[in-house]
Amino acid sequence: MAFSVLIPARLASTRLPGKPLADIAGRPMVVRVAERAARAGARLVAVACDAPEVQQACEAHGVRAVLTDVGHASGTDRLAQACELLALPDDEIVVNVQGDEPLIEPALIGAVAQLLESTPAARIGTAAHPIEALEDFLNPNVVKAVCDAQGLALLFSRAPLPWWRDGFADGISGGLMALPQPAPLRHIGIYSYRAADVRAFTQLAQAPIERLEALEQLRALWHGWRIAVHVTDSAPGAGVDTPQDLERVRAIYSKHFPSPPAVAGARG
Repeated sequence: MAFSVLIPARLASTRLPGKPLADIAGRPMVVRVAERAARAGARLVAVACDAPEVQQACEAHGVRAVLTDVGHASGTDRLAQACELLALPDDEIVVNVQGDEPLIEPALIGAVAQLLESTPAARIGTAAHPIEALEDFLNPNVVKAVCDAQGLALLFSRAPLPWWRDGFADGISGGLMALPQPAPLRHIGIYSYRAADVRAFTQLAQAPIERLEALEQLRALWHGWRIAVHVTDSAPGAGVDTPQDLERVRAIYSKHFPSPPAVAGARG
């Protein structure tokens, strides 16, 4: 199946300044993400960046990059502009891979792209995996997904979901000794869209629940869009948010990753 991968990359980062350009085994992090995406079989991999130095670093390593506006409110807005700059047709399947995920599995990218072909009713695809630790279930920084029998999302929330009818009797964690079964799902921040829907999404009004939870995907559900969810057995590799994350990923790369393939920088 033909699809494209777009990687939003914003140079500013509070916890890790210049994050897209952070060196990982001799190459910028955003280039490492593009290399992982190339292994998924995308016919186009492009970085949507907001700084000339990121664009230049990508192109120096054979990765296509387009320069987008600095003031975009979200990565999805940046992707919408990138779709225009790249002249992607409306029916092109586009996978949004975060620029700080250099350990992302190529198979996961392909599976999320495939969702839109196998689930025509869905306008967005994403992923989730079973939660194994009670502390993750209770952590508001771990976003939970609840799906229906067809694998379509019912809700995303920072709250621990699903929850027992009498679960608050002893406080939110006071009487909780084990996870519910079947295991609740943790949302993974990767998305697929048709290019027309990337553009359309940015024109939707923000939803009250989106603002409350600070979860952009709730805008789609609030407006009646269906989101298909690929459930994978294993958690993805950790993203890079802090200097400590960066050191951990550098160690993994130096030990485990072979030389990358060429990145698909043009449509084929």
